[in-house]
Amino acid sequence: MVRVGVLALQGGVEEHLTLLESFSEVVASPVKKRNELTKLDGLIIPGGESTTIGRLIEVFDLKETLIRLGREGLPIWGTCAGMIMLAKDIIGEEQNHLGLMNIEVKRNGYGNQLASFRTEVEVPKVAEESLPLVFIRAPYITEVGSEVEVLVRIDENIVAVEEENFLATSFHPELTTNSKFHQYFIDKVKAHIQRDEIKIGV
Repeated sequence: MVRVGVLALQGGVEEHLTLLESFSEVVASPVKKRNELTKLDGLIIPGGESTTIGRLIEVFDLKETLIRLGREGLPIWGTCAGMIMLAKDIIGEEQNHLGLMNIEVKRNGYGNQLASFRTEVEVPKVAEESLPLVFIRAPYITEVGSEVEVLVRIDENIVAVEEENFLATSFHPELTTNSKFHQYFIDKVKAHIQRDEIKIGV
Protein backbone atom coordinates (compact mmCIF):
# COMPACT_ATOMS: atom_id res chain seq x y z
CA MET A 1 0.00 0.00 0.00
CA VAL A 2 1.07 3.58 -0.65
CA ARG A 3 0.51 6.11 2.13
CA VAL A 4 -0.32 9.56 0.75
CA GLY A 5 -1.22 12.45 3.04
CA VAL A 6 -2.91 15.75 2.30
CA LEU A 7 -1.73 18.68 4.42
CA ALA A 8 -4.97 19.54 6.23
CA LEU A 9 -4.44 23.04 7.55
CA GLN A 10 -6.67 24.94 5.10
CA GLY A 11 -7.98 24.65 1.55
CA GLY A 12 -9.10 21.84 -0.75
CA VAL A 13 -8.24 18.87 1.44
CA GLU A 14 -11.39 16.75 1.01
CA GLU A 15 -11.31 16.99 -2.79
CA HIS A 16 -7.82 15.51 -2.93
CA LEU A 17 -8.69 12.81 -0.38
CA THR A 18 -11.76 11.79 -2.38
CA LEU A 19 -9.72 11.29 -5.54
CA LEU A 20 -6.91 9.49 -3.70
CA GLU A 21 -9.39 7.10 -2.09
CA SER A 22 -10.50 5.96 -5.56
CA PHE A 23 -7.15 4.15 -5.90
CA SER A 24 -7.24 0.73 -4.26
CA GLU A 25 -3.50 0.75 -3.57
CA VAL A 26 -3.55 4.10 -1.71
CA VAL A 27 -4.16 4.81 1.96
CA ALA A 28 -5.09 8.50 2.03
CA SER A 29 -5.19 10.62 5.15
CA PRO A 30 -5.38 14.25 6.26
CA VAL A 31 -2.24 15.29 8.15
CA LYS A 32 -1.50 18.26 10.40
CA LYS A 33 1.00 16.93 12.96
CA ARG A 34 4.73 16.35 12.64
CA ASN A 35 4.52 12.68 13.62
CA GLU A 36 1.88 12.14 10.92
CA LEU A 37 4.15 13.64 8.26
CA THR A 38 6.97 11.23 9.02
CA LYS A 39 4.75 8.19 8.36
CA LEU A 40 3.99 9.13 4.74
CA ASP A 41 5.27 7.93 1.36
CA GLY A 42 4.03 11.11 -0.33
CA LEU A 43 2.35 14.42 0.50
CA ILE A 44 -0.02 16.81 -1.29
CA ILE A 45 -0.14 20.47 -0.30
CA PRO A 46 -3.56 21.61 -1.54
CA GLY A 47 -4.86 24.86 -2.92
CA GLY A 48 -6.27 27.49 -0.59
CA GLU A 49 -4.88 30.74 0.81
CA SER A 50 -1.11 30.46 0.66
CA THR A 51 -0.58 33.16 3.29
CA THR A 52 -2.91 31.31 5.67
CA ILE A 53 -1.36 27.92 4.97
CA GLY A 54 2.11 29.40 5.47
CA ARG A 55 1.10 30.94 8.79
CA LEU A 56 -0.49 27.69 10.01
CA ILE A 57 2.62 25.71 9.04
CA GLU A 58 4.48 27.99 11.46
CA VAL A 59 1.77 27.76 14.15
CA PHE A 60 1.73 23.95 13.99
CA ASP A 61 5.56 23.89 13.96
CA LEU A 62 5.72 21.91 10.71
CA LYS A 63 8.06 24.05 8.63
CA GLU A 64 11.40 22.46 9.49
CA THR A 65 9.98 18.94 9.23
CA LEU A 66 8.46 19.66 5.81
CA ILE A 67 11.72 21.15 4.54
CA ARG A 68 13.77 18.24 5.90
CA LEU A 69 11.48 15.57 4.44
CA GLY A 70 11.41 17.34 1.07
CA ARG A 71 15.20 17.56 0.97
CA GLU A 72 15.45 13.89 1.95
CA GLY A 73 13.38 12.94 -1.10
CA LEU A 74 9.76 12.67 0.07
CA PRO A 75 7.55 13.16 -3.02
CA ILE A 76 5.55 16.38 -2.51
CA TRP A 77 2.95 17.80 -4.89
CA GLY A 78 1.75 21.39 -4.50
CA THR A 79 -1.46 22.47 -6.24
CA CYS A 80 -2.17 26.22 -6.69
CA ALA A 81 -1.36 27.67 -3.24
CA GLY A 82 0.66 24.51 -2.66
CA MET A 83 2.86 25.51 -5.59
CA ILE A 84 3.48 28.88 -3.93
CA MET A 85 4.44 27.05 -0.74
CA LEU A 86 7.13 25.08 -2.60
CA ALA A 87 8.61 28.00 -4.58
CA LYS A 88 11.99 29.53 -3.75
CA ASP A 89 10.93 32.90 -5.13
CA ILE A 90 7.59 34.71 -4.99
CA ILE A 91 7.36 37.93 -7.00
CA GLY A 92 6.94 40.96 -4.75
CA GLU A 93 7.77 39.11 -1.55
CA GLU A 94 11.08 38.93 0.27
CA GLN A 95 10.36 35.65 2.06
CA ASN A 96 9.38 32.25 0.71
CA HIS A 97 7.54 29.54 2.63
CA LEU A 98 9.30 26.18 2.17
CA GLY A 99 11.60 27.20 -0.68
CA LEU A 100 12.06 23.65 -1.97
CA MET A 101 11.66 24.16 -5.74
CA ASN A 102 13.78 26.29 -8.05
CA ILE A 103 10.85 28.24 -9.44
CA GLU A 104 9.68 31.86 -9.31
CA VAL A 105 5.91 32.27 -9.06
CA LYS A 106 3.50 35.13 -9.53
CA ARG A 107 0.74 34.96 -6.95
CA ASN A 108 -2.77 35.43 -8.45
CA GLY A 109 -1.09 35.63 -11.86
CA TYR A 110 -4.41 35.11 -13.64
CA GLY A 111 -6.26 37.67 -11.56
CA ASN A 112 -9.06 37.39 -9.04
CA GLN A 113 -11.89 34.88 -8.62
CA LEU A 114 -13.76 36.33 -11.62
CA ALA A 115 -10.78 35.48 -13.83
CA SER A 116 -11.05 31.77 -12.98
CA PHE A 117 -11.29 29.51 -16.02
CA ARG A 118 -11.26 25.93 -17.27
CA THR A 119 -9.45 24.58 -20.30
CA GLU A 120 -8.17 21.31 -21.73
CA VAL A 121 -4.61 20.61 -22.84
CA GLU A 122 -2.43 17.66 -23.72
CA VAL A 123 0.18 16.71 -21.14
CA PRO A 124 2.08 13.88 -22.86
CA LYS A 125 4.05 12.84 -19.79
CA VAL A 126 0.88 12.44 -17.72
CA ALA A 127 -1.80 11.08 -20.08
CA GLU A 128 -2.51 10.18 -23.70
CA GLU A 129 -5.76 12.18 -23.81
CA SER A 130 -6.33 15.90 -23.22
CA LEU A 131 -6.81 16.76 -19.56
CA PRO A 132 -9.26 19.23 -18.01
CA LEU A 133 -7.49 21.97 -16.04
CA VAL A 134 -9.30 24.25 -13.56
CA PHE A 135 -7.68 27.57 -12.62
CA ILE A 136 -8.99 29.54 -9.61
CA ARG A 137 -7.13 32.73 -8.68
CA ALA A 138 -4.20 30.78 -9.97
CA PRO A 139 -0.52 31.62 -9.78
CA TYR A 140 1.82 30.84 -12.64
CA ILE A 141 5.54 30.31 -12.90
CA THR A 142 7.69 33.03 -14.44
CA GLU A 143 11.15 31.44 -14.18
CA VAL A 144 12.54 27.97 -13.58
CA GLY A 145 15.98 26.60 -12.75
CA SER A 146 17.84 24.46 -15.27
CA GLU A 147 16.96 21.28 -13.36
CA VAL A 148 13.20 21.95 -13.51
CA GLU A 149 11.16 20.17 -16.17
CA VAL A 150 8.22 22.10 -17.60
CA LEU A 151 5.17 19.86 -18.07
CA VAL A 152 2.53 22.38 -19.18
CA ARG A 153 2.43 25.91 -20.57
CA ILE A 154 -0.74 27.92 -21.18
CA ASP A 155 0.23 30.54 -23.76
CA GLU A 156 3.57 31.80 -22.39
CA ASN A 157 2.85 30.94 -18.78
CA ILE A 158 4.31 27.86 -17.10
CA VAL A 159 1.61 26.09 -15.08
CA ALA A 160 3.03 22.65 -14.24
CA VAL A 161 6.59 21.58 -13.43
CA GLU A 162 8.53 18.72 -11.94
CA GLU A 163 11.88 18.82 -10.13
CA GLU A 164 13.27 15.57 -8.71
CA ASN A 165 10.79 14.49 -5.99
CA PHE A 166 8.59 17.59 -6.38
CA LEU A 167 5.58 18.27 -8.57
CA ALA A 168 3.77 21.63 -8.79
CA THR A 169 0.64 22.68 -10.68
CA SER A 170 -1.10 26.06 -10.91
CA PHE A 171 -4.42 24.32 -11.50
CA HIS A 172 -6.70 22.00 -9.52
CA PRO A 173 -6.90 18.40 -10.82
CA GLU A 174 -8.85 17.56 -7.65
CA LEU A 175 -11.78 19.67 -8.88
CA THR A 176 -12.35 17.43 -11.91
CA THR A 177 -13.33 13.77 -12.19
CA ASN A 178 -10.14 13.03 -14.12
CA SER A 179 -7.57 11.29 -11.91
CA LYS A 180 -4.62 11.17 -14.32
CA PHE A 181 -2.56 13.75 -12.41
CA HIS A 182 -3.19 11.89 -9.15
CA GLN A 183 -2.19 8.64 -10.88
CA TYR A 184 0.99 10.35 -12.08
CA PHE A 185 1.84 11.46 -8.54
CA ILE A 186 1.10 8.01 -7.09
CA ASP A 187 3.43 6.45 -9.69
CA LYS A 188 6.08 8.97 -8.64
CA VAL A 189 5.60 7.91 -5.00
CA LYS A 190 5.86 4.23 -5.93
CA ALA A 191 9.11 4.87 -7.84
CA HIS A 192 10.50 6.61 -4.75
CA ILE A 193 9.59 3.62 -2.55
CA GLN A 194 11.26 1.21 -4.98
CA ARG A 195 14.46 3.28 -5.03
CA ASP A 196 14.54 3.27 -1.22
CA GLU A 197 14.03 -0.52 -1.13
CA ILE A 198 16.93 -1.02 -3.55
CA LYS A 199 19.14 1.20 -1.38
CA ILE A 200 18.47 -0.85 1.75
CA GLY A 201 18.54 -4.18 -0.12
CA VAL A 202 14.92 -5.26 0.43
